[in-house]
Amino acid sequence: MTKRTTHHFWLAALLASSLSLTHAADKKEAADPVVKKSDAGICHDKSSTSFGNTKKFTAFVSMDECVKSGGRPAAGQTAAAAEPVVKKSDSGICHDKNSVSYGQTKKFTEFKTVDECVKSGGTLPKK
Repeated sequence: MTKRTTHHFWLAALLASSLSLTHAADKKEAADPVVKKSDAGICHDKSSTSFGNTKKFTAFVSMDECVKSGGRPAAGQTAAAAEPVVKKSDSGICHDKNSVSYGQTKKFTEFKTVDECVKSGGTLPKK
């Protein structure tokens, strides 16, 4: 090997090693999510008995974020902590738990009261 070829070999080896370490860090992050949403749309946090068994999932930083994405808490997990009181849909309609569309509203901004939702520019649903 020439001096130039040897230099390129070591440069390529260093680059490959660096990429490998970055990939390992990414895998570690994905391997340790706070909440896993299964392919069935169930949100499992670490208190769920199925958390460790859930292999195909989307990772979330919180149960709230998982539920906002359209997931639902696993059986036995507190839905109250994960479920918002008022949902302002992407179309700007404020739905409380009495609204017919509350359960179907998957993409939303959470509010504590209907008044807060309306003050943010939301509207009440048509009856």
